[in-house]
Amino acid sequence: MPKRNMNSGKLKNKRITITALLVLAFSFAFSPIFSQTSEGIHWMSFNEAVKANQAHPKKIFIDVFTSWCGWCKRMDATTYTDKDLIDYMNKNFYAVRLDAETKDTFKFNNHVFTNPNTGRNSMNELAYSLLDAGKNNVGYPTTVYMDEKFNRLSIAPGYLSADDLKIILRYFAEEKYKTMSYQDYKNSLQKKDDGGSK
Repeated sequence: MPKRNMNSGKLKNKRITITALLVLAFSFAFSPIFSQTSEGIHWMSFNEAVKANQAHPKKIFIDVFTSWCGWCKRMDATTYTDKDLIDYMNKNFYAVRLDAETKDTFKFNNHVFTNPNTGRNSMNELAYSLLDAGKNNVGYPTTVYMDEKFNRLSIAPGYLSADDLKIILRYFAEEKYKTMSYQDYKNSLQKKDDGGSK
């Protein structure tokens, strides 16, 4: 009798161990599926966006930042954590993070973009080109909006709240920029919210 109880106890422990391992394996196997919806914006490098766009064209959103920029960090902590913005961005855009001072090399459109300088305020040639730095005062963060063919649609310098950025994203994703100015689009949304006609 005592032997039978010991054997049944060992068998019971094996069942519990196997069950625990199956549960653990199941949770690991499906964890990427569940985490994709809550991980935030699907940021990618510029090179990754170029490659992804070749297979499935989308508009491009580029967040140009620096590691020392306080407003960039605030935008990361507030704007880019808004669930509705995350969902809309991931559905309609390839979202790119570009450190303006990166030492990375980019090959695009028969050009090679590098950062030949060192230290703070040394700008990578890709960021310089995207921000039109020769003509504009450059500050961070700055967001750049491009169409599916990598034509620059607009540059927006400065911090943007989630509500402001959602309007800009819709303006470009819905291609309203082809028929109206951004200010007219924004005014039309305001009229709609106020109960007026569009």
